[in-house]
Amino acid sequence: MKDLKYLSAFSIPATAVLGLYLKGYWVWATPIFAFGCIPILELIFPIDNSNLDEQAAEDKLKDKLFDWLLYLNLPVVYGILIYALFTITSNGLELYEFIGLIFSVGIVLGVNGINVGHELGHRQNTSERFLGKALLLPSFYMHFYIEHNYGHHLHAATPEDPATARYNQSVYSFWFTSTIRQYFNGWRIQKKLLKNNRKPFVSLKNDMLWYTVLQLSYLWVVYVLFGAKGLLFAVLAGIVGFILLETVNYIEHYGLLRQKTKSGRYERVKEIHSWNSNHVIGRIVLYELTRHSDHHYKSSKKYQILDCHEQSPQMPFGYPTSMVLALLPPLWFRIMNKRIPKQMILS
Repeated sequence: MKDLKYLSAFSIPATAVLGLYLKGYWVWATPIFAFGCIPILELIFPIDNSNLDEQAAEDKLKDKLFDWLLYLNLPVVYGILIYALFTITSNGLELYEFIGLIFSVGIVLGVNGINVGHELGHRQNTSERFLGKALLLPSFYMHFYIEHNYGHHLHAATPEDPATARYNQSVYSFWFTSTIRQYFNGWRIQKKLLKNNRKPFVSLKNDMLWYTVLQLSYLWVVYVLFGAKGLLFAVLAGIVGFILLETVNYIEHYGLLRQKTKSGRYERVKEIHSWNSNHVIGRIVLYELTRHSDHHYKSSKKYQILDCHEQSPQMPFGYPTSMVLALLPPLWFRIMNKRIPKQMILS
């Protein structure tokens, strides 16, 4: 029964469905719950930095429940997206309701879409990676699969990584630099992969090309079925989804820097190169994403067995709370800058 705690990750989609059904001011239930209620709960519930023993970790790896909890996000995300598109095109909604639903569905696309897509994108099984990419599609972030796996995990906590925020860089600046640089990095990595495999640019192996076709096709289908209003909603909700991801990217490595060795190369990624959080609510809702240090230390590890490393830089708050703080740069800098080791400041 204890493992069913991850069902709490569906609390955010549940509030979105509630808003879609009740409408009115209920459409704002999801952003209020995600960035109001959850941060409060994080302050109330204790921090849990305990790790599983070897036998318990092995048992959890054998339990398919943890995988099915991830797979369930695919019908949930697409079901809510379709429900929202029918709702906004078949009801005379007020402007505040339309905007509220954009944020609500966008948060679902970010938390239960991109976040779960990220977890599945690290799996070795082709079917699981396919599900992961499908969850990235409504946020127009399919390129994230290539850039994240072949770029970010190689360059994290270095100036070469678009997804590592510089010391004293605001989250608003980061949204632009990370989004643009990651996209073009995805193309550069793809071209390198094609060259290494001796494949032409126009090839079935050009995943970036396929991602472009699939995402444009998705928007075309939305336009045909739901018109210009549906298209506008899908675009804006997708933007909210990937902005949510970039806000998470911002807090994960903010200001941290890997040192260069005598050979001129960067030291390997260690537990000290990502911000860690053991606040239980954020851990559960985000499928242990907050134990990000261990994820980078060994990216093949499944979420249910990620460990806490005491030497990792610890966030004073959980990820949801930290995302809210990041939106207030002076407060964020005041809290976080003093926690960064001086030799690691990335400026």
